[in-house]
Amino acid sequence: MSNELKLERPLIVFDIESTGIMPQRDRIVELAVLKIYPDGRTQSTVRRLNPEMPIPPGATAIHGITDDDVKDCPVFSIIAEKLYNYIDNCDLCGYNITGFDIPMLEAEFKRAGFEFKVDDRKVIDVYNIFCKLYPRTLSAAYEFFCGKPLEGAHGAAADTAATFEVLLGQFAKHPELPRDTAGLAEFSDLLGADAVDRTRRFKWSGDEVVVNFGKNAGRTLRELAANDPGFLRWIVRSDFSDEVKNIANDALMGKFPVRKNAQNEQQAQP
Repeated sequence: MSNELKLERPLIVFDIESTGIMPQRDRIVELAVLKIYPDGRTQSTVRRLNPEMPIPPGATAIHGITDDDVKDCPVFSIIAEKLYNYIDNCDLCGYNITGFDIPMLEAEFKRAGFEFKVDDRKVIDVYNIFCKLYPRTLSAAYEFFCGKPLEGAHGAAADTAATFEVLLGQFAKHPELPRDTAGLAEFSDLLGADAVDRTRRFKWSGDEVVVNFGKNAGRTLRELAANDPGFLRWIVRSDFSDEVKNIANDALMGKFPVRKNAQNEQQAQP
């Protein structure tokens, strides 16, 4: 270990693969832990876990873990106490752990009867460090890709010209980038294959659409339309995008989105 990293107590670097992104609904299917001690010693372990629920195809497409891969693995509650003790009195490190891994781990521990807290730990999020070191402003991008400071930033004319120069600079530094508009549009889409609308209020979970925010996160549109239509009516009359309102309104009328691949399969059937 590099002596540039000074530790007062062990550091747990960890990563989670799961059935989805909603801590209250989804479950861990793989957990990797690297424990680094102040004296430089390290211990590394990886455990796969049975999530006690089907792994959606969209999740498998990301991490490659299938239901068959974990059917004989232990459930989280079996390893909870040992893991809790192993990471006790340790600081935490990971990539985007504040936004995903920590909430997921907290939820799993809570279901297993353990109160996992991070208040008394140092949390190092490498993703946040990356964002601070490399700001995502147009001025920063212009200086990085074009090699000079952006004059007149935040003026509309200067910004539009600079944006196109940045795109050309990206071509120069990254020859692997597509050169056609369709390819670039696909490459620049950060919504992901599970997004139903552009604001990500709804997302795909398998072939069902689920809510992606608030107290009803993880509940399917179909179930809400049948058992809690008031929530969908609230969406329709509230300050959401027209796209989101239309999805909610259609669900109230018994019309639900069909995933493209599922639609294609249906059309292919005789």
